[in-house]
Amino acid sequence: MVLSRESIRDGLVDQIMQEAARQGLIVPWTEDQRARCRAETLAQNPSDEVWVFAYGSLMWNPAFHFEERIACRLYGYHRSFCLWTPIGRGTPDNPGLILGLERGGSCNGVAFRIHPDHVEEELRVVWTREMPTGAYRPTWVHLKTERGVIHGIAFVIDPSQPRYASKLSVDHAARSIATAAGKLGSCSEYLENTVKALDDLGIVDGGMHRILDRVREIQAAQ
Repeated sequence: MVLSRESIRDGLVDQIMQEAARQGLIVPWTEDQRARCRAETLAQNPSDEVWVFAYGSLMWNPAFHFEERIACRLYGYHRSFCLWTPIGRGTPDNPGLILGLERGGSCNGVAFRIHPDHVEEELRVVWTREMPTGAYRPTWVHLKTERGVIHGIAFVIDPSQPRYASKLSVDHAARSIATAAGKLGSCSEYLENTVKALDDLGIVDGGMHRILDRVREIQAAQ
């Protein structure tokens, strides 16, 4: 399955979440919960623009409409495989890992600006995709760009939730990523696409490359 704006709006994510809920794997958020979270987030907007910060799959598959994109750097957080997933890119027996933002360091990525007339519609798509369980905390952050500092929404990991993967070694993360797959595809594909997006943007991220190199070694050995 491929996540697209249309498939998200048609309920693909919600269908996957409801199936996982019936298996007792997760407790999904309702649309009312997501709507309240969006409203609370927008109420804290420090500017008159809405940007969304992309550091993982949003870089190579944003799946929402935007007016502009710009390379940027976020200070105070770093990209990390810190969220276990027993569904989209994993299974209960072999959960996968997906990216989140953890405290410390810095992170290069891309910011997408949403047209003011389409903020509610497009953020509904973003929230359905990024907040199906409330695993992240939508946070307004300062993003450094070639034009100066802009404010954007970043999806920061919530370390209090049960699927938080804390301080995994490169080998531990790589072994999970090398073998896990779910309804949205494999974890290794997710990693490959992310590293390709970083390379295409000229973003140096040695940590992602180290994990990818180890994943390829593990897969070759198998």
